[in-house]
Amino acid sequence: MVGPTLAQSQQGGTQKIYSNQQLDQMLAPVALYPDALLSQVLMACTYPSNVADAAAWSASHPKTQGDDAVKQVSSQPWDPSVQSLVAFPQVLAQMKQHPDWVQNIGDAFLAQSDDVMASVQRLRQQAQKAGNLKSTDQQKVVVQQASAGSSAPSTTVIQIEPANPQVVYVPAYNPTVVYGTWAYPSYPPTYWPPPPGYAYPVATGLAAGLAFGTGIAIANSLWGGFDWGHNDVNINVNRYNNINVNNRISGNGNVGWNHNPDYRRGTPYHDQASRERYGQGVGGANQRQAFRGNDSAANASREHALQSFDRSTNNGSSTAARRSAGESGGALNRPASGNRAGGQGTGGGAERGNIGGQTRNGNLGGETRGNFSGDRSGAGPRNNAFSGGQSPGSARTQFDRGQASQHSMSNSRGAGAGAGRQVSRPAPSRAGGGFHRR
Repeated sequence: MVGPTLAQSQQGGTQKIYSNQQLDQMLAPVALYPDALLSQVLMACTYPSNVADAAAWSASHPKTQGDDAVKQVSSQPWDPSVQSLVAFPQVLAQMKQHPDWVQNIGDAFLAQSDDVMASVQRLRQQAQKAGNLKSTDQQKVVVQQASAGSSAPSTTVIQIEPANPQVVYVPAYNPTVVYGTWAYPSYPPTYWPPPPGYAYPVATGLAAGLAFGTGIAIANSLWGGFDWGHNDVNINVNRYNNINVNNRISGNGNVGWNHNPDYRRGTPYHDQASRERYGQGVGGANQRQAFRGNDSAANASREHALQSFDRSTNNGSSTAARRSAGESGGALNRPASGNRAGGQGTGGGAERGNIGGQTRNGNLGGETRGNFSGDRSGAGPRNNAFSGGQSPGSARTQFDRGQASQHSMSNSRGAGAGAGRQVSRPAPSRAGGGFHRR
């Protein structure tokens, strides 16, 4: 499916995020649905997450359809337009397979509803011209003139209604066949074959145009409709209230439909106008950042934890403070000199980051890699695990001192105890206890 055009324009106060060619491409699989069903599909697409939940529910209840299915989901937190679609499981099965289509149609319907409805009429006229849209035992095709007002010229519109208002047939068709020669080769229509598990007895109709599956008994689940003269979506209040007993609306006859952002459940609006109208300042780039885990509360918590860690380990010289002072890269990774230096005479050297106290020049300790001591003025000797590696001469002196001490101890034992025997211990194999470097 082709996404929205990069070049967006403003005409008549409507932000055009899709071209007419793209709209015809997207609407081709559903433009020949009965008006009431199509209107409720368009409404439902403005709530993509609700549709996904309803499709999952329908898939787990494959035998449930019609008014009975709608009543079973009356307590679900979905918009009524979405609840109504569980009456038609084959429709939800198609929508489940095309989640991007659902969101694109919803975005288009919110941003440019006039263009969406004009596309439906354009496609119906193409199908009629190709000889594939006509009244049958399953549907009634009505062609009439619709006027937007006394000053506006009337236009020819095509309406599609169930032949029997109590039984609805969902058509299946191949757009490349039913619409005749497709006008936009660069935007070929999507073909939705009958979903698996739903039989279409008139399967041969797909080769010549429309095919119809088993009719679905409906009393009140279809309550939507179009006012083609004004490009409005209407709701039949009586039928709506009869099925939506927990979510009634006031009024009589037909009332206009309004999108309810409460059922959007975090799905960002595509265009700025829709964000301003429905998002109440939430959505778009900021909302997508929150989806990625980049929200301000979490960032503040992480920064506070980082500063606390810096204070406990660096004695007040935090990484955040050093970053604010301009340190970066390798300098930021090295310990701060003010916290690590011990000063002269304390054994700390000039800087802890420079292990030998001399210029590093790529060596760990100053002039040579093996010299860890460097210039330690006033620090005195360091008797630790590295001392033998620092001075071979010193290591030999300590070895001789140890041998003399051992010999003296042996003599004192012989003289004091008068018995026993001398214990011979092997000489240490490592000079001064350190690493013997070759």
